[in-house]
Amino acid sequence: VGALDRSSSGILAIRPHLKAGLLTNLTALLESGVGPAHRAVAERREHSNCCPCPARKNPSCVPLIRRPVPISIRSVPTNFRSADITGQLIFLGTGTSVGVPTMGCGCSVCLSPNPRNKRLRSSVIWGLPEGNLLIDTTPDLRMQFLREGLGVAHAVAYTHEHADHLFGLDDLRLFAFYIDGPVPLYCEPNVELRIRHSYDYAFNNGPQTHAGAIPRLEFRTIGLDAFRVLGADIQPVRLMHGPNYQVLGFRIGNIAYCTDTNFIPEESFEVLAGVETLILDTLRHAPHPTHFNLDGALGVIRRIAPKRALLTHISHDLEYEQTNRMLPAGVELAYDGLRLPLG
Repeated sequence: VGALDRSSSGILAIRPHLKAGLLTNLTALLESGVGPAHRAVAERREHSNCCPCPARKNPSCVPLIRRPVPISIRSVPTNFRSADITGQLIFLGTGTSVGVPTMGCGCSVCLSPNPRNKRLRSSVIWGLPEGNLLIDTTPDLRMQFLREGLGVAHAVAYTHEHADHLFGLDDLRLFAFYIDGPVPLYCEPNVELRIRHSYDYAFNNGPQTHAGAIPRLEFRTIGLDAFRVLGADIQPVRLMHGPNYQVLGFRIGNIAYCTDTNFIPEESFEVLAGVETLILDTLRHAPHPTHFNLDGALGVIRRIAPKRALLTHISHDLEYEQTNRMLPAGVELAYDGLRLPLG
């Protein structure tokens, strides 16, 4: 991220010394079609598919030199642009696992014209001093970034491994070009195992057809100890997502993000003590086995007593305007695109 400049318009641009190197690397890729590891494949002579004879014993058969598929000149953008969000937190999504509107539902919230009732899968991004820290990679990641004018996340931290928080990971592929290296993934060991299983192709050491064919990733294991990334200290918070499943929340400074939970262990209340802005899972009115309902979330908020509480991971059971009118002062539903200053 140190290679990025901010313009007066709030757009990040690649600094000249990196841009020259990036363009040199891209030019080399375009000319060769592949990187060094892939050129070896191009040189390998094989009889496979070189003639119709099943046993490949035709004396007239000539060994085939496999040629790599050239990388398209438009595969990797070279005119990098990204909104500068330093000092801000953005709600990329505030919806439950199926989003709102929900497919096949004709309820008043799903049909609402109010944009604050339209909720992509839950995620936030922090504009830290040295880059953008994304929390989770939802299946809506691409549309979330395009909506906010974002071009890159410099690192990702995962709350847990469920599909609505993980299955946009492949969209990280372009980011490796922009940060000139693999994208760091901060997660617990069980999340790493899920990623390696669900995205096994990303960890195949065999030859690839072209640059950017798979995401370039680097795991950095975390637990409950604080860690530093992009110039900020991150404090994980243990949460329970139902009776048998542990997840992480994250506290950075005076803001805590606690999604996908219905129980906060006593020791985690100590970690959350003194937080000024609490972002908390609130699924619906009725109780749920793995998420806080509205009454449960309000009970947590009363105990922690933040100056401001924002509710997220919201289903179509909670209409934005109606719910906000009934909430106590300092508590409100978050909405997609909401921005908070990092104090």
